Amino acid sequence: MRNEIDRPVPCDVTEVYGSDAIALMMRRLGAPYVALNPGSSFRGLHDSLVNHLGNRDPQMLLCLHEEHAVAIAHGWAKVTETPLAVILHANVGLMHAAMAVYNAWCDRVPMMIYGATGPVDAARRRPWIDWLHTSRDQAAVVRPYVKWDDQPASLQASLASMMRAATITATPPMAPTYVCFDVSVQEERLEDLPALPAPDRYTVPQLPQIAEADATRLLEMLEAAAAPVFLMGRVSRDLTAWDRRIALAERFGARVVTDIKTAAAFPTRHPLHVGAPGYFLSGDSGSAIADADLVVAFDWVDPAGTLSQAGHEPGEAKVVNITLEPFLQNGWSLDHQAMPPSDLTLLAEPDAVVAALCSTAGIDAQRYSPPSSHPKRPDGVEEISVDDLADALAFAVRDTAPSYLRVTLSWNGEKCDFSDPLSYLGYDGGAGIGSGPGMAVGAALALRDSGRLPVAVLGDGDFLMGATALWTATHHKVPLLIVVANNRSYFNDEVHQERIARERARPVENKHVGQAIDEPDVDIAAMARAQGAQAYGPVSLMEELEEVLAAAVSAVEAGQTVVVDVRVRRGYSDAMAKGMTEE
Repeated sequence: MRNEIDRPVPCDVTEVYGSDAIALMMRRLGAPYVALNPGSSFRGLHDSLVNHLGNRDPQMLLCLHEEHAVAIAHGWAKVTETPLAVILHANVGLMHAAMAVYNAWCDRVPMMIYGATGPVDAARRRPWIDWLHTSRDQAAVVRPYVKWDDQPASLQASLASMMRAATITATPPMAPTYVCFDVSVQEERLEDLPALPAPDRYTVPQLPQIAEADATRLLEMLEAAAAPVFLMGRVSRDLTAWDRRIALAERFGARVVTDIKTAAAFPTRHPLHVGAPGYFLSGDSGSAIADADLVVAFDWVDPAGTLSQAGHEPGEAKVVNITLEPFLQNGWSLDHQAMPPSDLTLLAEPDAVVAALCSTAGIDAQRYSPPSSHPKRPDGVEEISVDDLADALAFAVRDTAPSYLRVTLSWNGEKCDFSDPLSYLGYDGGAGIGSGPGMAVGAALALRDSGRLPVAVLGDGDFLMGATALWTATHHKVPLLIVVANNRSYFNDEVHQERIARERARPVENKHVGQAIDEPDVDIAAMARAQGAQAYGPVSLMEELEEVLAAAVSAVEAGQTVVVDVRVRRGYSDAMAKGMTEE
């Protein structure tokens, strides 16, 4: 869907420039959108996208901050597992976007990020501004957390780098790539457009197939295990792969643990799913792992930390680690976590291993039908807790197919009812604040016309840092429901301050100082309306919340971007609070 206001005035292109070829190459690479915040360093490319391509294939997504541009591409990739294009203005735009790039790196999502600099030739720079926006090695800002980068010096080299970057970002393990274009290359007048690389001649490399011997060895370990446990981590959104995971677990009676940091990987109401998914292990999940004689980690985030938290001692059980993580580990970012023990490590995609196991063992995966869910109308309470909000929201979306795009740190995993791959999309990867609105917009854009109801539950701090991302959703008419669990605080740090105060025998009642977002309260609904969204709240009573959420869901189904400000009582689930504060 394209807005009429985004249709450029038709023009006859009589001369061609370097940026026209770059824009055509972007079209060849297939991303339907390019997210950007305008900048003079890519003014040539911007003109080409508008006047040479007609703002279609890709269509520009105007963002009000560079961090939103990357976050929107991140949200898109979490749904589609394909890269969007992003353009960042020179070094200053790249620095603005750096946190969002780190999130995408940690979350292992593909993304084609383009930048611009220069002119690299100092003799061609305008006074003052071009010098500020030129860097000798611009990618150094993000090099530790992109998969590959380049700053090509010619048009042909730029086109080749775009092709290489697109191939690298889509090759598992996936992560963003960055290509920086010289202003002079963009604005160079051409006699003719050059030949463009053909993507079908540069296919994404296929990973080696799972060796039959490896599949047989793992099947023998599963056959011998009395109490196997699967840690289901970063896996695909493919429904057939989802069914295979269920069939494999059922064949061997394996207990399955999932978490909230990653997207839905296994149905949470399946009898073999153990414990509540969370940012840290629940008691039941930890007990299952501690009692296991075989633990199989399917690209699980931090298997070493998880085994340690469960009280697992090396040698007590066999451990199998299925992951491509070693290919992305470097010396700058420690997102690779502690090195886990492993009796068998397979450098492979988890779903490919599951498929090979099912094929070798003759396991026929059937379409899984989850047990019926009947959310109950929550009881009326005077003060709304996050659990109350979860119940009210589940009741409000009971007749839809919801996709939870994000939930807050305070979310209780026992409230998670994930029944298919798009039920839940996971957290942001880097555990920063401010990515929620942008990622929600990108995911909702990818889900538009899918029949799903996109729902994001964000904290007030997260929403306030990224609120202007909503403008892109309203401008492009993206249906989306954002519910702000508003505790008027950066409560995450209140938990830490309470722990420190207790350890030091200091006043716990001071934990809110420098954390509380009040006096004055921020009018979240007004901020949402300022971006063009339909907004409700603040809602403080449960008796109001049911009516408001029903109206909000109807508005989203009618195509609106909607924000609901819900005043919630401060507090975390026991597992979350324990995980945050334990040594």
